[in-house]
Amino acid sequence: MQELFYAAALSCTVALVLGPLILPVLSKLKFGQSIREEGPQGHYAKAGTPTMGGVIILTALTAASLFFAGGSRELWLVLFVTVGHGVIGFLDDYIKVALKRSLGLKARQKLAGQVLIAAVLAYVATVFFGRGTDLWIPFVGAQVELGFFYYILIFLVLVGTTNAVNLTDGLDGLAAGTGTIASLAYACIAFFFGHAELAVFCMALAGACLGFLRYNAHPARVFMGDTGSLAIGGALAAVAVMTKTELLLVVVGGVFVVEALSVIIQVISFKSTGKRVFRMSPIHHHFELSGWAETKVVKVFWLAGAICALLGLSMMIISRSGGI
Repeated sequence: MQELFYAAALSCTVALVLGPLILPVLSKLKFGQSIREEGPQGHYAKAGTPTMGGVIILTALTAASLFFAGGSRELWLVLFVTVGHGVIGFLDDYIKVALKRSLGLKARQKLAGQVLIAAVLAYVATVFFGRGTDLWIPFVGAQVELGFFYYILIFLVLVGTTNAVNLTDGLDGLAAGTGTIASLAYACIAFFFGHAELAVFCMALAGACLGFLRYNAHPARVFMGDTGSLAIGGALAAVAVMTKTELLLVVVGGVFVVEALSVIIQVISFKSTGKRVFRMSPIHHHFELSGWAETKVVKVFWLAGAICALLGLSMMIISRSGGI
């Protein structure tokens, strides 16, 4: 149990120490964030803020995880998924920021990388670890055999979660804060289901996000970029797969789900009717344009994230005690 808190403390410390070392480097290399022209006017002042700060989260997470649970094969698998998505995000950030290509990686290039990572996760989890191809249903505690379709589910969980966290990363401290909360919840879930090493990993992720938040909170001195958001999403998705709680992730990561749904709804509505449901998507921008201060939006979303996490943990406890 102590290792959980030690892992969080170490990763948080590493992130805090790395900040003053990495931020000047990112600034010197001119890895500055570009701002959408159609975005809230208050964001224009953020142009040029160093991005790709996700390397701080990845470094802190990896160091703490390996130090306290480096002998776990499950840990190495989730680290592969996490770092793999971090590399995809880093390449995307580098192309957009350093090479000044606004679109970054092409969609098919991102997809190819995610398919490869999902294939490795699916094979190792189901064959090497004997994870099986069944889906656990919260509340009733039942398991439904999906067979081949489970592999498709793993891909959808990975792609959906990484993109949802990426969409959430639009305000100072929003993704880092909600990522911390979701990671803490999944540390409890992993420990509850007997995956102590994965619980260590989740606590290390929470500590890394919390340490990064020191530099990412409003006014942000650095953004995590796709490097960080894709890695956080990949980490949460991988742990959900390894603990058989894919559906529980939808609840724990409720803020991420709502952010993604707001974009989907906006696109469908505009293309089909020519009208927008929200002032701007993702939905955090809708509240900004409605007159909310950025800090208020972030705090409310943090609170929503905490409620979702508690709801997910409650569902887990009810399910494990025999269902409803």
